[in-house]
Amino acid sequence: MLRVKKLLDTLDGPTYRASVRAHATIHHGADFTKSGMEGIIVRRVIPSDNSCLFNAVGYVMDNDRNKAPELRQVIAATVASDPVKYNEAFLGKPNEEYCAWILDSEKWGGAIELSILADYYGCEIAAYDIQTTRCDLYGQDGKYSQRVMLIYDGLHYDALALSPFEEAPEEFDQTIFVVQKDRTIGPAEGLALNLVREQQRKRSYTDTANFTLRCGVCQIGVVGQKEAVEHAQATGHVNFQEYR
Repeated sequence: MLRVKKLLDTLDGPTYRASVRAHATIHHGADFTKSGMEGIIVRRVIPSDNSCLFNAVGYVMDNDRNKAPELRQVIAATVASDPVKYNEAFLGKPNEEYCAWILDSEKWGGAIELSILADYYGCEIAAYDIQTTRCDLYGQDGKYSQRVMLIYDGLHYDALALSPFEEAPEEFDQTIFVVQKDRTIGPAEGLALNLVREQQRKRSYTDTANFTLRCGVCQIGVVGQKEAVEHAQATGHVNFQEYR
């Protein structure tokens, strides 16, 4: 835990915390919603490298697709700093074990990590699920004044951005939006939902309850995420390929 202790000392420093708070007030790109300009919501692809959640957050918050190592450290330090809140029942594993687990670049993130990152940045994170079109909103209890958006296909997270037109360079992306009095982000919210619905119509998602996987080690076939997890726990095999 020495590594996590050093992270705690750094992340608790006043200079570091002040820089995060200052950053959270910055919009990336032109604010089309205030200027009255029309725009479209676009999906910015994040590499599929087991760290897509962290790098998607890095893109919408910092315009950086390589934030995973830093954000994994932030999460580990946050969890280690409050073992009462982040207990085994909450994490699904002991606090110290979780901290080592999340620092592994092969491990995926999910709801716990998004919740921590929302509070870390002081910004709501909206994660749209393509299969159900449901929006899971993290950080809403904090009544934060800004929001960013991600899209999830069952296995992978990408970033959502407001762009002036389809092929506009990413430098024009707006990724941080003001939360209005009605707790929406105005027209951008409807545009995002339209994109998610269109992706659903195209079946651009993986049904993790029913997809078929083959173990790359012993070639046994399994159905759904539950069976894959059970097989991995029983054998230690974690290399699966989807097949139809």
